[in-house]
Amino acid sequence: MNTRRDFLKTSGGALAASLLPWNNLFAQAGLVNKVGIQLFSLPKMLDKDFAGTMQFLSKMGYKEIELFGPYPFSAEAARESWSKVTPMLGFSGSGYFGKSAKEVKQILQDNGLKTPSAHTDLATLLNNMPQLGEAGRTLGFEYVVLPAIPEDRRKNLDDYKRIIDDFNKIGENAKKEGLKFGYHNHGYGLSKMDGIVPLELIMEKTDPNLVFFEMDIYWTTAGGLDPIALLDKYKNRYHMLHLKDMKEKKRFSGDGNSSNQWFELFPYMTSAGDGVLGVKEIVEKAKQVGVKHYFVEQDLVANPDVALKKSIDFIKSV
Repeated sequence: MNTRRDFLKTSGGALAASLLPWNNLFAQAGLVNKVGIQLFSLPKMLDKDFAGTMQFLSKMGYKEIELFGPYPFSAEAARESWSKVTPMLGFSGSGYFGKSAKEVKQILQDNGLKTPSAHTDLATLLNNMPQLGEAGRTLGFEYVVLPAIPEDRRKNLDDYKRIIDDFNKIGENAKKEGLKFGYHNHGYGLSKMDGIVPLELIMEKTDPNLVFFEMDIYWTTAGGLDPIALLDKYKNRYHMLHLKDMKEKKRFSGDGNSSNQWFELFPYMTSAGDGVLGVKEIVEKAKQVGVKHYFVEQDLVANPDVALKKSIDFIKSV
């Protein structure tokens, strides 16, 4: 039988618990409870052992993955282009890495992983949306994302205006398949062209109900723009972030249009929290303005067991 003393002890504990600083508890839990990773961070591992790499990422704490193409159903031009560049990259795999969509789905389920997003090329987005829809229904991804506008489609503002028309059409077709279309910014389109910043033109002229955005905080900064200012200006347009850090603040040597300028900045990439980009503040702002998914992306990173662990640990601590 409980005594009065026991009752007071129990009720006193409950009262004390009710007075705990809950804001501190939520802060300890972190702003991002499902950290994801763009698989281009470790393609060589995936090439050798896809299932083993998924297990590796899961044990590290990652909950979401973002695929990159081409896929078996991708446009022929995209697959041909990929086959030409892979000898220089030192790996050949992409998409499902030799598996079927159903096999990939099972591997992800076995490791407690989900794939909300898939990168793919412009030709596939324009011509193969039904196949993307079928893949999305099998694997469960919601977003189909263009990682880069082809160089011959972004030489001047008229090119960007035509791309805007394509983006709206892609977004409409994606919606019919139950998907959302996203655009991931790279190094180009961030500085003024005839007095206009192309990225801002894309933001302002695309349908906000059909075209969404994935910000790469590294390339945004290298292009001279402020990630926090962009997130604040275009609230609810950015649904995803690519997170990495920069050892020291660097800008492109030119306008960011050429891949040579991107490669010049690769040595300055580092794990989230180990650099000067202010990842914590960017994530805090992102949570306020509707960003839903946070992917670590450290392109072709060396020592992924160390670098990718440092990134996820930092992001989970924010």
